[in-house]
Amino acid sequence: MKTLFAGLSLLIASPSYAASTGMSHTINALIVVIVYLCFCGWIIWRYKKRTAQTLREKNQVNADADLRDENSILVTYASQTGNAEQLAKKTAESLKAAGLMVEIHQLSAIDTALLQHFTRVLFVVSTTGEGDAPDNARDFLAKVMLNDANFPNLKYGILALGDASYTHYCGFGHTLDTWLQHTHAMPLFDIVEVDRNDDGALRHWQYQLGVLAKDTEMADWKTPEYQQWKLKSRTQVNDGSVGAPVYHLSLSTQKKSMRWQAGDIAEIGPRNSPKSVSIFLNHLELDGSVKVNSESMTFAQALLDKLLPHDEAGFQALTGMDAEVILLTLKTLPHREYSIASIPQDSGLELLIRQTHYADGRLGIGSGWLTQYAAINSDIALRIRENSAFHPPPAETPLILIGNGTGIAGLRAHLKARVASGQNNNWLIFGERNAEYDFYFKDELQGWHNQGLLNKLQTAFSRDQAERIYVQDIVKSSATDIAKWINNGAAIYVCGSATGMAPAVHSELLEILGETTLSILTTSGRYRRDVY
Repeated sequence: MKTLFAGLSLLIASPSYAASTGMSHTINALIVVIVYLCFCGWIIWRYKKRTAQTLREKNQVNADADLRDENSILVTYASQTGNAEQLAKKTAESLKAAGLMVEIHQLSAIDTALLQHFTRVLFVVSTTGEGDAPDNARDFLAKVMLNDANFPNLKYGILALGDASYTHYCGFGHTLDTWLQHTHAMPLFDIVEVDRNDDGALRHWQYQLGVLAKDTEMADWKTPEYQQWKLKSRTQVNDGSVGAPVYHLSLSTQKKSMRWQAGDIAEIGPRNSPKSVSIFLNHLELDGSVKVNSESMTFAQALLDKLLPHDEAGFQALTGMDAEVILLTLKTLPHREYSIASIPQDSGLELLIRQTHYADGRLGIGSGWLTQYAAINSDIALRIRENSAFHPPPAETPLILIGNGTGIAGLRAHLKARVASGQNNNWLIFGERNAEYDFYFKDELQGWHNQGLLNKLQTAFSRDQAERIYVQDIVKSSATDIAKWINNGAAIYVCGSATGMAPAVHSELLEILGETTLSILTTSGRYRRDVY
C-alpha cells in the first residue's frame, strides 16, 4: 500500500503527467494532497490494527492469568530428541482429563514472571551428554537460573530423563532440583528419575500425577507386567481407632528369584469385587456368562479388572453396546503402589494398607481389593518396582527415620535390614493419632529399642493430649541432636504423607540445618523421601 501511494505521488507530480492531461497546477496539487491524506489514513489504520492486536494478546494473557488458581498447573519441558516433549504432553493430557487447568510450554518460553503466576509446576527434562541441559533449556539457564529468584509459594515436581550408564545420570534434572530448592520452592515429591524410558519409573510419575490431581482413577499409560502372588494373611492392626482401618498383609510367591531391597515398591493390579460386577451387569441388563476374548473367559470375568462406571452418565454411555465393544471401551483398572514393609529374609512380602473411600462410600480401588474383596490364598497381581531413590545408605551410616501413618511400612523395611546386619545407630520418629490403637509394629519397635538395636525411638501421637503434637514438632524439639547426627555423617529418610507431614518436616529441617547443608544432603543421597 505504501509503495502504491508513493508511486502515484511521483506520477502526479511529474511534468509529463501534467502536460498530457492538461491539468492546472492547482488541480495537480489538490490530487497530491488527497493522495497524502489517504496515505496518512492508511498509517493510522495500521497503527490502530496493531494496537488492537496487542491489546487482544494482552487481554488473552490477562484472561489466562485470571483463570489460574489453586487448580492450575504449569507443565514445562526441556527436550533434546522430543521424548521429554511427548511425556510432557501426556502429563498435561492426564491432568486435563482429571479436571485440572493446565498450561504447557517449552522451558525456553518460561521466565521468572510466569513462574510467579503459578503455585504448582511440573518439569519434564532430559539430560544430554555428561549432565548437560538440552538446547531448548539454554535460555532458561541464562535468563532465569543464573539470576537471583525467589519462589516461596511455588511447589514443583521433576521428571528427569537420563541414561544410568553416564556418570552424571539425570544431571540437568538434579541441577534444576537444587536450584529450585535454593529459590525456596517446595518439592511436591522427590525427583523421579527415568533410565531410558523405564516403564516402572513412568508409572510412578503417573501415580504422583494421580495424587496431585486427587484422581484415583487416572489410567496407566502402560499396564505393568505382573507376577502372581498369594495373599497368605490379612490382619487389622488398629481396631478401635478413630481413623480408617489399617491392615497388615503378607504375600508369598512360588518364584524363588524374587528379590528386593528396603525402599522398593509393590505395584498391585487391583480387581473389582464380584458384587460390583454383578451390579454393573444388572444395571445394563447384560449376560455375564457369555464368552469373550476369543472364548477364553466369560464377560463377568473380563470385567473384574476394568474400570466400571459408578454414575448414571457412565452407564448411559455404554447402553446398547455388546460385551466385546464394552470391554474395548472400558479402561483397565490403574495400578496401585505400596511401600514394602519387609525384606527378602522374612520369606514373604508384607504391606501395611489403610482403607480409603470415595465420597459416595465406595472403597478405594486398591485398598478395597486388598483389604476386603480378595480372599485369603487368592491370586494377587503384583510387580516389584526397584526404587533406587529410597534404597539404604551404606551400612555404617547412622540413620534418622521419620514418618507417619502407614509410612512406617517403608521405614520398617530399612530397620529390618539394619537389624539383620547388626547396625544399631538408628533413630525413629513416628507419628499417628493414638498410641493405644495406632502404634503399628509397637512390640517389634520397642523390642529393638530395648535391645539397643534402635538407638532412639520417639513418637508423636497427636490425640493423646490436649495440645496436638505432630512429627514435625518432635523434629523441631530435637534440633540439637539432629544437627549432631548429621555432623557425624547421618542420613535422613522420610516416608509418609506428602500433603502434611513431609513438607512440615522439610521446613523444620531447613531451619535446623540450613539451605546449603540440606541441599548437600539431597545431592549426596543422605536426605531421601518416599512420600505419597
